Amino acid sequence: MSNKNIRILVPLAEGFEEIEALAPVDLFRRAGFTVVLAGVGATEITGGHGITVACDTVIEDVGIDFDAMVLPGGGLGSKNLAGSWEVNEKMLMIANTGKVIAAICAAPAVVLGPAGLLEGHQAVCFPGAESNTPDFDFGTERVCVDGNIITARAAGCAIEFALAIIQKLTDGEISRKIGKSILAQD
Repeated sequence: MSNKNIRILVPLAEGFEEIEALAPVDLFRRAGFTVVLAGVGATEITGGHGITVACDTVIEDVGIDFDAMVLPGGGLGSKNLAGSWEVNEKMLMIANTGKVIAAICAAPAVVLGPAGLLEGHQAVCFPGAESNTPDFDFGTERVCVDGNIITARAAGCAIEFALAIIQKLTDGEISRKIGKSILAQD
């Protein structure tokens, strides 16, 4: 499978955490993946810190032919993702095909937990967001990979989160090369 054939869906909702969305999208594109940014309710979505992003499409117009769905966090952004019927429908359908579902910050607790996707898995979330999924015991690692569920704690983990997703979707060499290049290591 060439990297262009690896397709990732990233839904954006008003109030999303910009670093958690844009850092992974940047790294996915460096890996050669096809990334589709899908806005919830509009094609221009403004993040929690006032950065407006032009999406490729709206969530209602995308199918489920993706290798991964990546949900950025942010308190308001996560709530808006969770409140979108289209996001939940596509997320569950993609998960049911055995593809990767990844979420960072509040999104694991606000979106994945209530949708039942954390059952039988280990996961992490932003400290304090756990109350959105009260019957789940979240871990404390920065990034947690458990089968096809990948979660991370906060914006400061966005690079590690993206590299874990890239590693899961490829043989791992691409993840190592990208990590090495952006961290300026020999």
